[in-house]
Amino acid sequence: MRPLVATGVIALTAALSIGQVFAKKADDTLRTAFSKELESVDFYFQSAREGVVLARQVWDGLVYRDQETGEYVGNLATSWKWIDDTTLEFELRQGVKFHNGEEFDADDVVHTVNFVVDPDSHVVVPGNVNWMKSAEKVDKFTVRITTNGPFPAALEYLSGLVAIYPNEYYAKVGPSGMALKPIGTGPYMVDSVEPGKHYVLKQYEGYHDGPKGKPSIAKVDIRTIPDINTQLAELFSGGIDLVWNVPADQAEQLTAMGQFTVANESTMRIGYITMDAAARGGDGPLTKKEVRQAIGHAIDRQALVDNLLKGSSKVVNSACFPSQFGCEQDVTTYSYDPAKARALLAEAGYPDGFSIDFYAYRNRPYAEAMMAYLAEVGIKANLNYLQYSALRDMQRKGGAGFGFLTWGSNSINDISAITGQFFKFGDQDFARDEEVKAWLDAGDTSVDEEVRKENYSMALNKIAEEAYWIPLFSYNSNYVFTKEVDFEPTPDEIVRFFDMSWK
Repeated sequence: MRPLVATGVIALTAALSIGQVFAKKADDTLRTAFSKELESVDFYFQSAREGVVLARQVWDGLVYRDQETGEYVGNLATSWKWIDDTTLEFELRQGVKFHNGEEFDADDVVHTVNFVVDPDSHVVVPGNVNWMKSAEKVDKFTVRITTNGPFPAALEYLSGLVAIYPNEYYAKVGPSGMALKPIGTGPYMVDSVEPGKHYVLKQYEGYHDGPKGKPSIAKVDIRTIPDINTQLAELFSGGIDLVWNVPADQAEQLTAMGQFTVANESTMRIGYITMDAAARGGDGPLTKKEVRQAIGHAIDRQALVDNLLKGSSKVVNSACFPSQFGCEQDVTTYSYDPAKARALLAEAGYPDGFSIDFYAYRNRPYAEAMMAYLAEVGIKANLNYLQYSALRDMQRKGGAGFGFLTWGSNSINDISAITGQFFKFGDQDFARDEEVKAWLDAGDTSVDEEVRKENYSMALNKIAEEAYWIPLFSYNSNYVFTKEVDFEPTPDEIVRFFDMSWK
């Protein structure tokens, strides 16, 4: 058995040592924590899951995907229709006001879309919005969005990745002002912001009659607490009502105690190893296909799932999450076979292995377990454990081309939300394969589902055969909360405070 790190006992012991004074609902304030500091509260200038969670409370999109039926329903729009293959027309909801009293109308949609698609705006994840070309006003409550070619996943993206901002306010304050005093139409409005550290939300009394519904809990108090052990200590001391992403072993112990509700739910996030096949950071071992394949065979992914992730996690073989449209798992796979890994390394000219920097930003025990597997076949991986924003900035410049990262597709259930991010010559593409990009472009822009699937299949098979990525596993999340909180997590990894209530 390879060395896998246990994470639970120490954390739980630390938590228990604090005491057991449970949080109360008397002040109608749900207290919780983010694990990462947000780069910005402005949704378009950050890429962390926590930012997605915050955005869903504060802003609305034109449409909303019903979690039970999977259907799209109107949110800030009441209806829509395709005018042609590249033009969507929306009838907008009337009577909606932003948190600052500004009236919502077509000008807000036009300003938001035209701002985020402008390359000079430098949004952090351009792939979320650059499928749109522009927006134009038809009349006060009718707007048209034009896409850059047919884009069949448009409604899926509009349901989660295009938050509508108030045009007058945003034109005045810009991203920096929005980050300090966010203004949306969502069910919660921001009461206070201490950048990177503390966010307080309160019910928006004027929330429109949209599908999210008016929140039940008056306030949500969110602090940034990076260490899960500290979060659990706060849970036991009564300082926090809800934590998530609790490691499996700690969740198991908390379940056995019976003092909190522990819920496990699968997520769309997958873990993967990226490798610099394109030599963006300079020539090195990873430019050789045999080395990349050797790394695939060196790591026992099933053991990682069984011993560290547990819950509803599964081994993933393809560069996508299985439920996403266009995703298939029938590709070249890399079974755990250290002897084969050593043979491939020898074939590539590295019979004694090599040393290389290895980057990670979350789940350090997982990264350390992978490094132990690599060491067994002769690859000495030197861990560089960074903040995600720092790691992403390095990758934009071509660095950090070997490491363990994760991607949750921003909860978009379409393959374009992951392959478009990493295999279409963006700043996190370390494959730079023209053929793969052409297939993905064809899949992203066809309105024929079979054509889409065929092209995605060709791209995924080549990605796997060339071992541009080593997909590892899907994630699950353990949510732990007090018995006073009524909450059902969903597979899209969005924590909806507006759906919670007190028991």
